[in-house]
Amino acid sequence: MFFLNLSLPEFLAILGSVSGVVVALYLLDRLRKKHIVPTLRFFVPTEKPPELKHRRRLQQPWSLFLQLISLLLLLLALAQLRLGSPDRSSRDHVLIIDTSAWMNARNGQVRLMDQARTAARNYVRTLPSSDRVMVVRADVLATPAILFESNRAKIQQAIDQTQPSAGPLNIDEALQFAARAQRLRAQRPGEIVFIGSGRIAADEVPSSIPPNFRYISISGPTEHVGLRKMGVRRSADDPDVWEIFVAVKNYGTKLRSVPLVVRFGGAPAGTRTFALKPGEEANAGFQYRTRAAGWLEARLIGADAFSQDTRAILELPPRKILPVTVYSNQPDLLRPVFHAIPGVEATVLPTARYDAKLNQGIVLLDRFSPPVPPTGPSIWLAPPERGSPITVQSTGTKLKLTQWLSDHPLAAGIRTKDLEIATSEVFRPAAGDAVIAESDGGPIIVARGGKSQMVVFGFQPVLSAMKYELTTPLLFANILRWMHPDTFRSWESTAGTVGTINVDLEAELDPSSIRVVTEEGQTLPFTVEGKTLRFFTATPGLVRILTGDRELVYSLTLPQPGDSDWKPANVRYGLPRRSPIGQSSRDIWQWLAILGAAGLLIDWLIYGRMRRMVRLAPAGSRSALWRKAS
Repeated sequence: MFFLNLSLPEFLAILGSVSGVVVALYLLDRLRKKHIVPTLRFFVPTEKPPELKHRRRLQQPWSLFLQLISLLLLLLALAQLRLGSPDRSSRDHVLIIDTSAWMNARNGQVRLMDQARTAARNYVRTLPSSDRVMVVRADVLATPAILFESNRAKIQQAIDQTQPSAGPLNIDEALQFAARAQRLRAQRPGEIVFIGSGRIAADEVPSSIPPNFRYISISGPTEHVGLRKMGVRRSADDPDVWEIFVAVKNYGTKLRSVPLVVRFGGAPAGTRTFALKPGEEANAGFQYRTRAAGWLEARLIGADAFSQDTRAILELPPRKILPVTVYSNQPDLLRPVFHAIPGVEATVLPTARYDAKLNQGIVLLDRFSPPVPPTGPSIWLAPPERGSPITVQSTGTKLKLTQWLSDHPLAAGIRTKDLEIATSEVFRPAAGDAVIAESDGGPIIVARGGKSQMVVFGFQPVLSAMKYELTTPLLFANILRWMHPDTFRSWESTAGTVGTINVDLEAELDPSSIRVVTEEGQTLPFTVEGKTLRFFTATPGLVRILTGDRELVYSLTLPQPGDSDWKPANVRYGLPRRSPIGQSSRDIWQWLAILGAAGLLIDWLIYGRMRRMVRLAPAGSRSALWRKAS
C-alpha cells in the first residue's frame, strides 16, 4: 500500500491542517445555543448575577468523528492510495510514429499511416500494463503527442489522432529528442521505437542510433514520380513575360515517361514530356506573357500511389502600371525620360488642363504653380518663386553641383558631381526636409516626406547640363520608386516544402532591412550569412521575404517524400514478444472518494441543519420539509 500523488509527510501535513480547522469550526458551532425568553415585563429582578458554566465535554462527538473519517477518506483518494507494492520493474518507452508527407501514400486502398497506427497499437499491447509510453510524432519536427503515460486509453487516443503532415521526415532530430526525453523524464528507460516508412533525404542520415532502438518498418510503394520544385519570376528583359521553372524527379527503380502540363487561369501555358531514369531529376523552363493576375498550375499526368506532389499552384500578381500625369507646355521635353522607365505610363497635358481633383499616381508640374496644389505625390520643376512649396532663398547662375545625399533612396547610385547649372533656384528647406542635391550656392533639389510626398527642383533638368547625363533618368526612376515602391519591386515565387529554407540574396544586405513574414503577418526569425538567408517553418502556407525593392514569396505546400528508405543495420526489427508481467498494484481512489462523500452526506442528514429543520417543524409539515430537502 502506497501513495502515488503525495508523499507521507505531505499527506500528514494536509490531514493535520484540515482536521484542526474542522475541530475548531465544530466547537464554535456546537457551543452556540438559541434561547427563547419572555418580554421584559416578565423578568424578575435579581441581585445575584447568573453563573456561566463552560462545557467540559463535546456535544455530538459522533458527528465530529464521522466528519474526520470522511475527510480522511477524501484525502486518501486525493493522494491516490494504491493497494500492493510500488512497481520496480516497469519501463518507460518512446514510441516515434512517422508523420511525414510520404505516409499519405497508399498500398492499394490502405494508407501507410493507417498501417503505422495499427502497428503502434499492436506494439503497445505487447507491453506490461505498468509500462509507460510517450508518443512522438516525427516529421520535420519531433512533437510529443503525450508524455510518459500508463493509461492505455490515453495512449490509444494519441495514436488514433496521429495524421500525416506536409513536411519531410527528420529522423535524426526525432531520435535525439527521444533519447533526451528518456534521459530527463524516464524512471527506468525502455525502448525507443520507430514506426514508419523511414523515407528520408540523402543528406539526413542519423549521426548515431541509440542502443535501445527498435524499428518497425511500414513498406510503401516503390515506384513514384513527383514535382520537386516550381518557381516563377518576371523576365529581366520584358516585365510582361513570366519565366517558369519546374523540376521533376523519379523516385522509383524503373524508367518512367511522364508528361507535364503548365496552365495559367485554365489555359495551356506549356507542355513537356520527361523520360526519367531511376533516381534522376530533370528541369523544364517555360515563358508566358500576361499582365493579368491568376493561378499558375503545374501538373504531372498519370496515376500515382502518392498524389500530393503531382500538382503545384502559384498565384501570380497583376503587372502594376504607375500613372504619371505631366503638366507642361513643352510636352516633348519629358516624354523620353518617362518612356525609358518600365512600368510607367506617362500622360502629358498642357498646364491649362490642370485638374486638382486628380489623385491617382504622380503629378509633375513643369515650371508651373497651380492655384490648388496636388493632394498626392508630386514633382515640381523650377516652380515660380511665389508658388513654390519650398521657400526660395535666392536665384543663382552658373551653380556647380557639389554633393548628393548618398544615404537617401532618391540619390541611390548617383555619383555625378561638378555639373554646372546655368540657372537655378536655391531653397531654404524646412525642418524635416531632405536636401537631395546641393550646389556651391545652396540646396537645389529638396524632398519632403509625409502624406503628400514631393520633390522640388530649382531648375529644369532637361534644359540643363543634366540632359545628356545618365543621372537624369536614374534620378527620376529613384523618385518614382520612392513614391510608389510596390510598382518597381521585383517579384519571385517558389513552391516548396516546409522545413529549413535557404534563400540566395543578390548582395550582402543588412539584416535590419530584411523582413520574413507569414501570410497572417507573423514575423519569422532568420539568419543571414553572406548572401544566404536561412529561416525555418513547420507550418504549410505562404512566407514573404522583403529585401528592399525585392519580394520573394515561398508557397510551402509542395510535400517532399524523401529520396530513399532508411534501413539501419544492427538494430532490432519488428514487434517484440508479449511480456508476461502483470500489474503489481491496484488503484482504489474511486471507492475512497465515494465513501468520503457518503460519510459527509450521512453527517448532514443526521446531525446537520436538515435534522434541526425536521425537529422544529410542526408534525403536519415535516413530510413537506423532507420533500424539499430531497
